[in-house]
Amino acid sequence: MTFLKRRKTTKGTEEGPKQQENEQPKIKPLTGPVAVKHITFLVGGLMAIFLGLLTSVYVATLHENDLWFSTIQEVEREISFRTECGLYYSYYKQMLQAPTITQGLKELTYDNKTESRRTINLLKRMNIYQEVILSILYRILSLQRYLEPVYFYLYTVFGLQALYVISIYITSWLLSGTWMSGALAAIWYILNRIDTTRVEFTIPLRENWSLPFFALQIMAITYYLRPQLKSFQCWSFTLIMISTFLFCVTWQFNQFILLMQALVLFSLDCFDMVPPSKVTSLYFIHVVSLLLVWILQFNNSMLLGSLVLSFVLAALVVRHLQRNLKSGGFVLRILKLLLHLVVVFSLTILTNNTSKKILGLESDEHIFKFLKAKFGFGATRDFDAKLYLCEEAFGLLPYDTFQRLLHTLILPSYLLTLVITVIIAITVAVQNLRCSSYSSLCQTTSIKEEGRIMLRPDMAYNLIHNVLFGLLALSTMRMKYLWTSHMCVFASAAICSNQLWSLSLKAIRLYSPHWVRVIRFAVPILIFIYLYHEFWPKIMTELSELREFYDPDTVELMNWIKSKTSKNAVFAGSMQLLAGVKLCTGRTITNHPHYEDKKLRERTKQIYQIYSRSSPEEVYSILRLYGTDYILLEDSICYERRHSRGCRLRDLLDIANSHLVILGNV
Repeated sequence: MTFLKRRKTTKGTEEGPKQQENEQPKIKPLTGPVAVKHITFLVGGLMAIFLGLLTSVYVATLHENDLWFSTIQEVEREISFRTECGLYYSYYKQMLQAPTITQGLKELTYDNKTESRRTINLLKRMNIYQEVILSILYRILSLQRYLEPVYFYLYTVFGLQALYVISIYITSWLLSGTWMSGALAAIWYILNRIDTTRVEFTIPLRENWSLPFFALQIMAITYYLRPQLKSFQCWSFTLIMISTFLFCVTWQFNQFILLMQALVLFSLDCFDMVPPSKVTSLYFIHVVSLLLVWILQFNNSMLLGSLVLSFVLAALVVRHLQRNLKSGGFVLRILKLLLHLVVVFSLTILTNNTSKKILGLESDEHIFKFLKAKFGFGATRDFDAKLYLCEEAFGLLPYDTFQRLLHTLILPSYLLTLVITVIIAITVAVQNLRCSSYSSLCQTTSIKEEGRIMLRPDMAYNLIHNVLFGLLALSTMRMKYLWTSHMCVFASAAICSNQLWSLSLKAIRLYSPHWVRVIRFAVPILIFIYLYHEFWPKIMTELSELREFYDPDTVELMNWIKSKTSKNAVFAGSMQLLAGVKLCTGRTITNHPHYEDKKLRERTKQIYQIYSRSSPEEVYSILRLYGTDYILLEDSICYERRHSRGCRLRDLLDIANSHLVILGNV
């Protein structure tokens, strides 16, 4: 078991109008509102860069202070990359150790050390192009003399945190119109670090590579959906395309996140909150990005059989066939909308099931088994589904999360703005449904006018995005990182919004442009003062706490394996420990934590019979089937106390094998 113990003591040019002959050009200095606008933009931009870099330095410092990473042994550094993190980092290390880049790529595409007695294409199976590109850059740039490979990897991931924070900063700025909201979003992200990111202790995890690009994509979409957008429209569309592709290529769960985003766009389209042409364009980006990743991953069938592709296809086909969806009276439009929903979702399920049967796809079936069991659609004895159900990370969002969010004032700010914005959204949606495509009723409704001012398409997108990802986070704790960072954006943007305060003051008959300006900036300033007073001493205390990595048992195990066993030896054990064996020793392993393959899941269940009530002869035959030379047994599994009865690994195996029946809820 691992312990952390306290240490012992350019110049731009601007082309003006064409000058008449012999006329001296006149240089007009920037004055008045134009000068103020340029200065504000400069200050806001510099603040975004500063807070982004500050976040990177902050998490890097916490990582160093927690592990004393700069002084521990290489094997200890590698052991600190736990579970699947170690597996991913091992391929970066493998590429660097290869004689040439070509040889390294060949070893990845014909790998027989990650799963014994089975040759797999790692570039097809896993999202490890970031490790490949990083290792190639390290070689090409000749950084060996200046920077250790591990630090090049660490600094890249921590550097992406700067991109993450800058993206949420700009998104909030775009929504509110003031950079102050961006600063508040960034500060909230930093102060709520426990609930917004886990990058400092799970560095190679796929989400730490992909979520910064997802935040960048949301920023670009927010700009793209701005009303009456003319300048930089092509630029924003290109940025959406690039960021969506990078998000997809760096995380295996990209299809499920894009499905949620497609549902957001679908909802906005149904209620006329976003122009249909822009929705279609964003659908197009989803499809193209997934197809590009499908090509890069050697025709990975899991992408072609994804729900998001089936949903986008169904939504576009049904909308084309049901062209009169947005015409008629209120009741008729409600009926048409209900029919539209039924047809789209039915066609999605039909298309998805058909494509999976044609492709023979079973890689993601464990996810649907887990969801079915989680939401009460029948009990299950399935080992994989129960393995997820028994993990705290896949349970409901715990109560202490709300306590932490309440302490930083983000939760009350978020809930207040969410309620107000949802009311406006419902008003706008009802008014849109009452108006046919040719009716002028909406133009004469004052509530509708105010709703359009407050609920611009970009704000509507971020609202629905927050609601759907919030529901996802409430149901599954591990998904909270997709929600909490955007919560910072939405709450800060609303607090600094001119429209929100205008509507609020009008509702209580105290509206005045002067009061709107005062409150709009006074409230965030007061929040800044509170946050500084409450959290600055805590941050300083946190940064002064120095610990070090301490896991002598695992270090001894890895050193023994390297010195006492053959390089061709095969090891069996838990997924988590074997990932470390693969990284630290380079030995062949039987199974690993990258669970998105049916054959691997079956193999893991069989290997885990070493902890079940199966007979020794049966266990021995299984181990020999996979060429096992050594078994790694762990006391933490044999004498497990972390989980309750029925959720311990040995219980899950005995239930799946019908060796044990647990009555009651598990």
